[in-house]
Amino acid sequence: MEEFHKVRRLPPYVFEQVNRLKANARAAGADIIDLGMGNPDLPTPQSVVDKLCEVVRDPRTHRYSSSKGIPGLRRAQASYYARRFGVKLNPETEIVATLGSKEGFANMAQAITAPGDVILCPNPTYPIHAFGFLMAGGVIRSISVEPDDSFFAPLERAVKHSIPKPLALILNYPSNPTAKVAGLDFYREVVAFAKKHEIIVLSDLAYSEIYFDGAPPPSVLQVPGAKDVAVEFTSMSKTFSMPGWRIGFAVGNERLISALSRVKSYLDYGAFTPIQVAATHALNGDGSDIEEVRSIYHKRRDVMVESFGKAGWQVTPPAATMFAWAKIPEPFAAMGSLEFSKLLVEKADVAVAPGIGFGEHGDEHVRIALVENEHRIRQAARNLKRFFSTTQIAPDNIVPLKAHR
Repeated sequence: MEEFHKVRRLPPYVFEQVNRLKANARAAGADIIDLGMGNPDLPTPQSVVDKLCEVVRDPRTHRYSSSKGIPGLRRAQASYYARRFGVKLNPETEIVATLGSKEGFANMAQAITAPGDVILCPNPTYPIHAFGFLMAGGVIRSISVEPDDSFFAPLERAVKHSIPKPLALILNYPSNPTAKVAGLDFYREVVAFAKKHEIIVLSDLAYSEIYFDGAPPPSVLQVPGAKDVAVEFTSMSKTFSMPGWRIGFAVGNERLISALSRVKSYLDYGAFTPIQVAATHALNGDGSDIEEVRSIYHKRRDVMVESFGKAGWQVTPPAATMFAWAKIPEPFAAMGSLEFSKLLVEKADVAVAPGIGFGEHGDEHVRIALVENEHRIRQAARNLKRFFSTTQIAPDNIVPLKAHR
């Protein structure tokens, strides 16, 4: 039977191939160290859990909630932006709570995209950035992920040669998967470019609080006049280790926020009210929970870079995010990221995310998530060292070194 039109527009989910191998290996008794999915293993702060338990006992909170978020939650997000970025937001017109940043992006795509609209999207990038718009009937034109001077000349060409003129430009810094970080000067140029060409800017800032080196990552909305063209998406999943709670935000341009709110009003009633109250409590905290999460990921990053390096895999230390974007070791480079990722599961009991899953320009890399503790990361390094020392690449396959002795 022929697939439905929107399903046909989606490529095979390459991560599923690695996930299937993981499941089969575990069923056979293997201890797989899973550094693939960016699924935080840290517990949600206890005070946030306690607030949820307190509020859920009130049966009045069990009724339908608000699709745009309860007022207290939107006010808390406005206060966070004021403290963290010095950005003033109107909680009534410039903020909407989403069911995670992923849902926010997908529904924004539904709200603003007409069939054939051109979207400028980084490659590689988090899949929803492209596929949210593809499912909405848009057309993706790939752009660079490098937040530097090299970004703008290709961008100008993309605008010049795109018919129709691009509708929106997607940004993601700190980047998933590449961990690139943008500065405020870069955002100033982006806003000027967007205003010049009348293009919407959609910025994914989900990793704003997971940074290790240098100044805290800025918001595009810190640029004067950015709200004329930009909306920014954030998430509580990584910042507060709340991935399953599904709370995020879209903030910025009033017209775009209104469009997103209207679409959401037809699709959902918002997150469960006790979850929204607990999220409000987290945002209104003193910041110590965020600092603790950041410190843990920082230590894991350092352990991973050091231990993997000793194992024979030199990984560039990420300046931010909970990921490392690691180039496939040279002897395995010709395999591509999917086959290399499958090989690591089968031969080293280590799972990573193939770079091809984030776009064709990611195929020389894999993404390593810092979602196991330091002991497990060191164990992964020992597994890798053993694998690298006992395996070599033959012209057509992988063979153990001992077979040639």
